[in-house]
Amino acid sequence: MKCDLHIHTYYSYDSDSSPKQIVDTAIQKGIDCLAITDHNEIKGAREAEEYAKGKPILIIPGIEVKSREGDILGLNIKEKIPGGLSAQETIKMIKGKGGLAIIAHPFGMFCSFKGDLYSLIEYIDGMEVLNGSLSMFENKKALDFATKNSLVFTAGSDAHSPEFIGRVYIEIPGKNLSVKDVLKAIRGKKSVLKGREYFFLERIKDHIKRNIIKIRYYVATKKRKL
Repeated sequence: MKCDLHIHTYYSYDSDSSPKQIVDTAIQKGIDCLAITDHNEIKGAREAEEYAKGKPILIIPGIEVKSREGDILGLNIKEKIPGGLSAQETIKMIKGKGGLAIIAHPFGMFCSFKGDLYSLIEYIDGMEVLNGSLSMFENKKALDFATKNSLVFTAGSDAHSPEFIGRVYIEIPGKNLSVKDVLKAIRGKKSVLKGREYFFLERIKDHIKRNIIKIRYYVATKKRKL
C-alpha cells in the first residue's frame, strides 16, 4: 500500500483543498492511504473519512499540532489536541488518545523543531524523514538522525494543494489494510520510502501560494472579530 501520511485540507489556515478534492486526487494517482493532518484541527479528517467510505482508499484521521517547540503529527487521532503545549505534553496527549506521535519536518529551514530532539527520543513514536515540501538536504538530516537513533520513520507530501498529493509516501506490504494494520507496519519498520521532493521552483510556488492563503485567512478572521 502507498501511504501519504501528511496532507492538509482547507481546514488548515494555509490550504485551499477540500477533503473531497484530496480523496479524489489521491485515488486518481494510485495512492491507497492518506493521513489528513490539518493544523490543530480534525474536521478535514472527519469529512475525508466520510467521503471515502466505499472508495478504494484508506483515510487515517490525524492532526498536526503546533507545540511550543515545533510541529508534531498525531496519526489515528479523532479528537482535537490543543496547540501551545510543550512537546512532551503534546506527545503524551497524542499517545493517550491512541495515536502515533511523529516529529514533523524536524530540520526544515523555516519549520524546524526548536526543542532538544535527543530528550524526546524515549517519548516519540517516530520521525518524518521524507517531507515533499523540503529539500533533499533537509530530509537527509532527518533520515540520518532517525537511523542513528533507531527511530521509526514516516513520509508525507505535506500537500496543501491537490497537485502534490502522493509526491512522496511510504510503501508497506499488503492490500486493503486497516488503520491498525498500517500503524503496526510503521511501528515494525516494515515501510519503504518512495518518491521525491518538490522541485525548487515548485517549492517556491507552493510556499507563495500558502502565504497568500494564510494572509486571506487572517484578514477574514480579523474582519469577523470587528
